[in-house]
Amino acid sequence: MFLCGANDLITIFVAPESFSLCSYLLSGYTKRDVRSNEATTKYLLMGGASSSILVHGFSWLYGSSGGEIELQEIVNGLINTQMYNSPGISIALISITVGIGFKLSPAPSHQWTPDVYEGVRFVRQIPTSISISEMFGFFKTPWTCRREMLSPLGPRHNFYQNRCFSSVTSKVAASASATRIFDIPFYFSSNEWHLLLEILAILSMILGNLIAITQTSMKRMLAYSSIGQIGYVIIGIIVGDSNDGYASMITYMLFYISMNLGTFARIVSFGLRTGTDNIRDYAGLYTKDPFLALSSALCLLSLGGLPPLAGFFGKLHLFWCGWQAGLYFLVSIGLLTSVVSIYYYLKIIKLLMTGRNQEITPHVRNYRRSPLRSNNSIELSMIVCVIASTIPGISMNPIIAIAQDTLF
Repeated sequence: MFLCGANDLITIFVAPESFSLCSYLLSGYTKRDVRSNEATTKYLLMGGASSSILVHGFSWLYGSSGGEIELQEIVNGLINTQMYNSPGISIALISITVGIGFKLSPAPSHQWTPDVYEGVRFVRQIPTSISISEMFGFFKTPWTCRREMLSPLGPRHNFYQNRCFSSVTSKVAASASATRIFDIPFYFSSNEWHLLLEILAILSMILGNLIAITQTSMKRMLAYSSIGQIGYVIIGIIVGDSNDGYASMITYMLFYISMNLGTFARIVSFGLRTGTDNIRDYAGLYTKDPFLALSSALCLLSLGGLPPLAGFFGKLHLFWCGWQAGLYFLVSIGLLTSVVSIYYYLKIIKLLMTGRNQEITPHVRNYRRSPLRSNNSIELSMIVCVIASTIPGISMNPIIAIAQDTLF
């Protein structure tokens, strides 16, 4: 919240660092797991390096503007000191782009993302010891809290809840702050930062979606998919100096939250019951748990941008704003990579819906749904995610109007 509404350099630096400290702790929660430790080490080292680069860029802005920290005052200071076209501003632009890029995780700043996503290690448990609603903190009762403490995992599923949360909130906050800091202090360098972000968007959309095709892990596939999704969001950042451009980015990020959380929740739900996240192990899930399979399919299709789901309308408005701004090549790349993403999403959906016995894996054959007592809360929380990924796209105008009112 502080980062989204930040208007000075100190808050823009301190807010993401406070969030990052929590993310580092969550990444290393399973401290006895080698992969989790490796992911945390990479995350911490790269995060520290990017933060130092970010504050280096801020120092150039601070010095070039005559000691101003407020974003609008920095612009006035650059005009007064005649430093708005100096080499120092170019250094600041590159440094800040690298620092914020780590939070957004576009290519080539994406190396930490797949490892951190994969660092979520599943421990197989009895079906009644956790529900998705508990994982996201919904519908807590004294009984569920007591059941947490008596569970073989203890409060461990809170880790999954927070990891799901941190997988999207950093990108939402970073995209909002990036729009402010690029549009205001770097107003006189718009051509330079437009070119810089266009390169990042193209690399993210192409590399993220192409590498996602080759993945055998659902978590790593979702990680590389999120890198491609950030490429689409960058289009909104580039055209964020207009009401429609900024609103398109905010709207798509709102849809992305529900789509990504919904997909991640289903991965965690399946993983906690089977102990695996291999894509092949999902084959035939529809025969055992139709609701989980169908809700997973809807979230994946919404991520791919198929109509009439929310992801389609979000991408449509985002690409339309980019097209109107003259970003023809960037929008064309976005459309082509969206088709690529639909391919690997449909490949997963095909596995989910298969009914041939020879393709059903032992993990699905031994899969058991939760008893009715806990199944109600699971289904209710999943329905919330599915609705948020499908229905809001039909009523786009009110959502866009609200997003336009938040323009700085």
